Amino acid sequence: MTPEKPESRDTSRKPVQNIDFSMVLASAVHDMKNSLGMLLNSLDDLRREQGKSIGESSRFNTLQYEAERMHNDLVQLLGIYRLGENNLSAHIDEHFVPDFLSEHMARHTPLLEGLGIEFELEAEDINGFFDADLLTGVLNNTLNNALRYTKKKIKLQAKERDGYLVISVEDDGEGYPESMQHTGTPDFKTLDFNSGSTSLGLFFASSVASLHAEGEKTGSIRLHNGGSLGGGIFEIWLP
Repeated sequence: MTPEKPESRDTSRKPVQNIDFSMVLASAVHDMKNSLGMLLNSLDDLRREQGKSIGESSRFNTLQYEAERMHNDLVQLLGIYRLGENNLSAHIDEHFVPDFLSEHMARHTPLLEGLGIEFELEAEDINGFFDADLLTGVLNNTLNNALRYTKKKIKLQAKERDGYLVISVEDDGEGYPESMQHTGTPDFKTLDFNSGSTSLGLFFASSVASLHAEGEKTGSIRLHNGGSLGGGIFEIWLP
């Protein structure tokens, strides 16, 4: 009896599926952002429940600060990804600036108080035309950065200047180094990922500003030092 011939197996490789890795990363970043958002909400609830006992804990405040920082970074990464895909646009609405900034700062007040940072809000009674979500992302990052470098005080200011709405964040720290003081949009190719300070937040902020335009006017950011607190000043100019 002739033995049966073993069944042949196809060992040829199947074509590897073409994977858009940037889309995979964007999806993962989106999920992480949502998870951190839930964590931040839980930290807010815990602060309210425990009151002063936990609000004065340096470890708790550090935890909330770092979680806020990571959340802001992920928001910026998603925004820059959408910018690269030509899928980031500004949805402009009219807003009463003092109310917008007051509501924005209410979110940060518990952490500011927990860290012992004084805060001042000074806004003219003016209306502005901007994308509230995009501007919130810019201000979140800017305030978080000011918290890192300030000594004891931060000031948020809004006024009309030369036909622009100018919103600024000042601190009483050492100020911006000369190499960072500029006006306009930094080139993405100049971001240094080896220095530990990529200026990714500034690239995001300037990109958001440039999405706001009216006629020949286009939004921009400006960095300089001085002001009433003597430290760094971040300004976003919106037409």
